[in-house]
Amino acid sequence: MSAESVGAATKFFAILGYGACSSLMLIVNKVAVHLLPAPSFVLLMQFFSSWFAVKACGICGLIEVDAFERSKLMAFLPVSVAFLAAVFANIKTLQFANVETFVVFRASTPLTISICDWLCLGRELPGCRSTLCLVVLLLGSAAYVATDAHFEVRGYVWVGAWYVIFCFDQLYIKHAVDSVKVNSNWARVFYTNLWASIISGALTAATEPEVLRSFTWTWKSGGALAVSCLLGVAMSYFAFLCRSIVSATHFTVIGNICKVLTVLINVFIWDKHATPEGLAFLFLCLVAAFLYQPSPLRSARQPAIGPEAVPLVKETDSSADEGESSTSLPFNQKGTTR
Repeated sequence: MSAESVGAATKFFAILGYGACSSLMLIVNKVAVHLLPAPSFVLLMQFFSSWFAVKACGICGLIEVDAFERSKLMAFLPVSVAFLAAVFANIKTLQFANVETFVVFRASTPLTISICDWLCLGRELPGCRSTLCLVVLLLGSAAYVATDAHFEVRGYVWVGAWYVIFCFDQLYIKHAVDSVKVNSNWARVFYTNLWASIISGALTAATEPEVLRSFTWTWKSGGALAVSCLLGVAMSYFAFLCRSIVSATHFTVIGNICKVLTVLINVFIWDKHATPEGLAFLFLCLVAAFLYQPSPLRSARQPAIGPEAVPLVKETDSSADEGESSTSLPFNQKGTTR
């Protein structure tokens, strides 16, 4: 599925749904980890709730979910590993750094992903306007770090680890969404969260049994966990739907725009927000992300360097008839594109 093959209403629905969930999820996770200091367990409950709710609704006939297939299950294993690694690094980052620190680093990721989009997924390089926007994102990020009121080395180590994992996650999951055929978007939610719950279950058992045994549950901690699980189901659905429609870079930029609401909420409810100067640089990054124009797929006139561009038959006779010479054209010039 691509932006060209879906209606405007479907695209708007996907972007709006993902935007709302993405704007709120960062704050909800921050509150959940603050009230329940067991990030692996929080993730486990979110993943379990997602696949269990999807399967239960599918059995009841409320939604369409693909029948269980081993081939699809194995195809989504790398997706779950990449997704889980990015989310876990996200949670760990929020333990040691303020929300704005995380958000502004996220705002700089399109610079890297746009280049990888060109190298790996067949997109064109950004134009002049988009390149300028990406440079502003990078400079704004650097300026923000210089004014961060809560600089913490451990926080930035986790942010750096998250940055690398996140870029891989965005690119690989886009590839998987385009290449693994499913009957319903809910199937992607089911398979990904099923694997993620298995992996995070093992991680929780290995790292947080003492924390859970000694933890005293309250209505606040239980409520925060329940809200994060409900939002996790919606987030997973809209994220996969949006990924199936837009490019990896465009998806990343959409997520960055959503963080404006995250920052506004954080300023009012949390005590670890940045300085006014830092917030100004943050909004500069988000404005640049908004002005970024997504790059189209490379056309047949601009084939990628690779086996596709090699002539299938070497021309040895310039007097060959039209039927013979047509077989010597590069593969991409015969009407087949990436």
